[in-house]
Amino acid sequence: MKVLLHACCAPCTVMPLRELRAEGADVTLLFANPNIHPYSEWKARLEAFEEYCAERGLSMLSSQRYGLCDFVTNIKEHIQKPERCRLCYRMRLRTTARSASENGFDAFSTTLLVSPYQDCQVIRHEAEAAADEAGVLFLCRDWRDLFREGNRVARQLGLYMQKYCGCVFSEYERYAE
Repeated sequence: MKVLLHACCAPCTVMPLRELRAEGADVTLLFANPNIHPYSEWKARLEAFEEYCAERGLSMLSSQRYGLCDFVTNIKEHIQKPERCRLCYRMRLRTTARSASENGFDAFSTTLLVSPYQDCQVIRHEAEAAADEAGVLFLCRDWRDLFREGNRVARQLGLYMQKYCGCVFSEYERYAE
């Protein structure tokens, strides 16, 4: 099965990639994260992702476009959690589902499902809606029990480890707490 795996960042990719490959999937990674702010953080995450893929010979697609304006436009009336996160998931998962459909993939999934800090039920709902729109299968996997191991491996690999989800609001919430 050809699977397009949305990657929020290189560290969160480690375990979902391993698990999908163990299932026999032919995985290509997609970096499409318009929520990440500031630009320097987006660039650092993109470069870490590209380096990770290059060093391991992984197939990847990436959006080289910084999408902050699109992100802010989509959430401008819903900047509070959980609605902001729902809209952010929707943007990224629709992009992934469309890309999977347009590029001949059988299915798609997302590394967002590895994080205990994300709302897996909302991700699943948004991904299934995106899958229906694009006419492609969504592979829902709960990888949260692998999060700590993934972080350990990512640190061993020397991957860039970010300190917040990505958007300006999550950065504020991370440091204000």
